[in-house]
Amino acid sequence: MIAVFIVFIILLFLGLPVAFSIGISGSLYFFQHPEIPVMQVAQLTLSQIQSVSLLAVPLFIFAGNLMNLCGITERLLGLASIVTRHMYGGMAQTSVVLSTLMGGISGSSTADAAMESRILGPAMIKNGYSRGYTAVVIGYTSLITSTIPPGVNLIVYGTTGSVSVGRMFMAGLMSGIYMMLALMICVHITSKKRGYRPPDAKRPSLREIAREVKTSFCALVFPVLLLAGIRTGIFTASEVGAFACIYALVVGIVVYREVTWEKMLDCLRMSIMDVGGIMFMISLTGVFGYGIPVEKIPQKLTGLMLSMTDSSTLILIMILALLFLLGMLMDGGVIVLLLTPMLLPVAKAIGLDPVFFGLLMCTVCCLGILTPPVGVAMYIVCGNLKVPMPVWIKESIPFLITVVLVLGTLIAFPQLVTFLPNMVYG
Repeated sequence: MIAVFIVFIILLFLGLPVAFSIGISGSLYFFQHPEIPVMQVAQLTLSQIQSVSLLAVPLFIFAGNLMNLCGITERLLGLASIVTRHMYGGMAQTSVVLSTLMGGISGSSTADAAMESRILGPAMIKNGYSRGYTAVVIGYTSLITSTIPPGVNLIVYGTTGSVSVGRMFMAGLMSGIYMMLALMICVHITSKKRGYRPPDAKRPSLREIAREVKTSFCALVFPVLLLAGIRTGIFTASEVGAFACIYALVVGIVVYREVTWEKMLDCLRMSIMDVGGIMFMISLTGVFGYGIPVEKIPQKLTGLMLSMTDSSTLILIMILALLFLLGMLMDGGVIVLLLTPMLLPVAKAIGLDPVFFGLLMCTVCCLGILTPPVGVAMYIVCGNLKVPMPVWIKESIPFLITVVLVLGTLIAFPQLVTFLPNMVYG
């Protein structure tokens, strides 16, 4: 397996697409072991995606694109703007709140960063915010979106590690709220220091908030229906994805009446491209991961870490540091797919709750989209707002520290994350 990992890293550095890097390096294991039929490669590729639970991934991606199509984003932006207009850095605070609200819609940090950098970014710059600060705020607040259910990585981790997706969603909800509060404090401090005063010193009245809530009601109620449907047993994780698609269509066609045939075709085209790329990678991880249990990699990794220290906290910190470094080199979703079978047994061996560990893993892996050299969201935001890389890195420091402090707090007090899943599911 060592040769497999080395070839994988080399192919990545050579610029080969991630999916092909996974498939080619994984196939090497079968050539190293001639006793294993090569036909296994084709069989594993197909069997890896023959899972009912994985249906949730394409369904939620399609539902998220549909909800963006039907005008929900603009209505959520209006609500976020009203709620934050009296705060220091009001438009930056709008980004934090909007990313939180969008978490219940799209579940994709990259999509949220791309959307806000086009809609909110130019408006912030026009109102006096520096380009670097604007880019970093939009980039780092997008981390909330992938944590709030239905985050795609939460579904992938739950499916790959045989962990309850419903529990992952409940834990993600709590983590997203903590992240939102911490980033709002960070924005308040940095905006006050820079002199980004509130757009309107007058606090919004209850009537104004109620009016915006009424306008955005269909979007706000969706995460509640999603979690309630899973918890009560009305839907499985896959079935609730189908419900999300139908709900989005009804909202777009009947309520807001903004869906046209042209928009629907664009939505289908975008969803097919997104789903095709993700499912192709998932299918090839079956080939890559075949040798992991055969070579007893989880047991060896557990033994190695336990020989270094018997502190579960130190082992967890080492794992998260490794994930952060890997996140700088490859997509977070790929890391979750490839390393969950190896690292989850280690987490269980040192007594960590699988839900708690999965939440930390997904958050740290997602952080890689904001760090060089392969930070996808970072490049999208910097490209859209024309921000040089040195400026991005300098402006990122207080926000990166904030995210690390949130993670440190969760590590010190895991009950902050696990109490809601345990209370709901027992």
